[in-house]
Amino acid sequence: MELNIKDYQQLSLLSLLSILFGFLMGKNVFNHQYLTPNAILDEVKQAFRKESTIEGAWIDEHPHKHAQFAIHTMVYSGGLSRMEDEKLVSYEFIADAKTGSILKMQRL
Repeated sequence: MELNIKDYQQLSLLSLLSILFGFLMGKNVFNHQYLTPNAILDEVKQAFRKESTIEGAWIDEHPHKHAQFAIHTMVYSGGLSRMEDEKLVSYEFIADAKTGSILKMQRL
């Protein structure tokens, strides 16, 4: 069986498209490895709403590097305020950008 010029062109085009598709998919996976900051903030707010209403909440839009002992990870920083015993109390937290797990929560 012999391949003619048309077959080589089709094979070359298919190969080029496959490489392009693989590159774009790899880039897409790399860009979506972190959870969205709003999804993490919603989880934290849901947990706090079980005890009382929330007056305000915020989260950084961009993750930053955080090191705790020998562990280095990308995190989002955020916070919220709620009423406790008729006083406004604020909390700050650090959440893992990949899993959304709260690494640190501090009452201010």
